[in-house]
Amino acid sequence: MTRVQPEAIVIGASAGALEALSVILPALPADFRLPIIVVVHVPPDKRSIMAELFRAKCQLDVQEAMDKQPMSGGTIYFAPPDYHLLIEVDKTLSLSADERVLFSRPSIDVLFESGADAFGPALIAVVLTGANSDGATGLAAAVKAGGLALVQDPADAFATAMPEAALRLCPGARVLSLEAIAQYLKRFV
Repeated sequence: MTRVQPEAIVIGASAGALEALSVILPALPADFRLPIIVVVHVPPDKRSIMAELFRAKCQLDVQEAMDKQPMSGGTIYFAPPDYHLLIEVDKTLSLSADERVLFSRPSIDVLFESGADAFGPALIAVVLTGANSDGATGLAAAVKAGGLALVQDPADAFATAMPEAALRLCPGARVLSLEAIAQYLKRFV
């Protein structure tokens, strides 16, 4: 069976996110063509510095996502604190202040489920390190829609709960080290 050409990547991470993302995102070359939408659990009462930290490290454009923003290829979008980040079927980003999911806003599940609705089999969903089960249900939604599931090897994760929960719901996901995830994604230049 021929795989659909990917059109977007969603990534979720929590405890240990900065270190994990620092292996993957700076490895992507300047001619990388897919949009990357990232949810990291950050405190709701503090300004997030994720976008500015990664802007200094990455060859791609890095932004904090805004409501009703059209997505562009080769751009990394981080969810702002205290908002769910969703992908609409028209391929724009939207922000929501709906209830927390698994004590989190932004929620990885919310991003992944909306990404599965918008992109179906053209979505790559990546669950990284984290200390709760956010992302597992969303990864299952991505797989059900025909998308590709990548999970950080729990043996390499700073916090194993999130990748382990993802693998319980999606045992067929590809389990890779951070370096292998970066190499895999680089195929989509």
